[in-house]
Amino acid sequence: MTKPILIVGAGLSGAVIARALAEAGHAVIVVDERNHVAGNCHTARDARSGVMLHTYGPHIFHTDDDEVWRYVNSHARFRPYTHRVRITTGERVFTLPINLHTINQFFGRAFRPAEARAFINSLSSAPSGSEPRTFEEQALKFVGRDLYEAFLRGYTLKQWGREPAELPASVLKRLPLRFNYDDSYFSHRFQGMPEDGYTAMVDNILSHERIALRLGVPFMRGEAASFSHIFYSGPIDRYFDHAWGRLEYRTLDFETFHHDGDYQGCAVMNYGDAGAPHTRITEYRHFTAWEEHAVSVCHREFPRACAPGDIPYYPVRLADDTAMLKRYVARARAEKGVTFVGRLGTYRYLDMDVTIREALDAARLFIDHAALGRAMPAFCVDP
Repeated sequence: MTKPILIVGAGLSGAVIARALAEAGHAVIVVDERNHVAGNCHTARDARSGVMLHTYGPHIFHTDDDEVWRYVNSHARFRPYTHRVRITTGERVFTLPINLHTINQFFGRAFRPAEARAFINSLSSAPSGSEPRTFEEQALKFVGRDLYEAFLRGYTLKQWGREPAELPASVLKRLPLRFNYDDSYFSHRFQGMPEDGYTAMVDNILSHERIALRLGVPFMRGEAASFSHIFYSGPIDRYFDHAWGRLEYRTLDFETFHHDGDYQGCAVMNYGDAGAPHTRITEYRHFTAWEEHAVSVCHREFPRACAPGDIPYYPVRLADDTAMLKRYVARARAEKGVTFVGRLGTYRYLDMDVTIREALDAARLFIDHAALGRAMPAFCVDP
């Protein structure tokens, strides 16, 4: 009898790969050490308010990938949702990302787009003659000192636990700057929220007769010989028992509180002042405008360094980490019968749509390789 394929992790990566392989005729076993599916995008109804709570912090689905959008809609009903973020800084509230309204409000002006662009360019205080190397240098070139101090420095310090001058410029290059009044946080064509939450969506993806789901079951490397192949979406350093040390992650603590009625008037309020201990407050009722709730449930979010036993959220990827990662990647490439996937398996920050895209591609590559009798690579995307 052909051995089954093992998927380690019942998050988006594992679920999507499992479903594709099952539909191709493979027997698949999915294990997850947690007692629920969907990983860090797990959702559940809050017992007191009835609001759909994102247990591990807010997840907003947005993509320009037509196939990925069709895929998620085939497993869940998505409702329209446009994400808008506000930020409290210096006891004032502004819109994010930084846009024409933010600029005019902050400086007390009435610029038109071209005027605002020229004004912001005049504020640039980046070193001349070279490309910005650090987050701080990139920010000073991007928006100037005043906007950097008000909107970026304090938040970044709390989010990463490091001065922005210690972070690479690439961290900031993801953030938009707009010279119009568009205050939607994402610019993707497709944006929405699954009506019944992400966990219901992942449950539907995993609902197949050839998929056996085992929750609360940790992965044991000693059992690898029982499977024809393993797709591993856990932390790559954990797979090798942290042989070269622990890669650095940030984790999040949440302070949950309830409020009668609407607490803050928006889904997410960032806190830009370094003196505010939390980075943001999420009020989940605003993610489901089609529902009515008398009571709100909110999260205050506190990032910190990830310690052993904590849930890792996003990789730090500074110089020490990238050097250590190269050793793990080299060891992984020498490993037979295992492919490392997802945010933790490849030690990269991934949005949900990219996670699904890479999982679909990985499953198709495996199916093609299996048909040709070829071995599957350790990575489908270079970490």
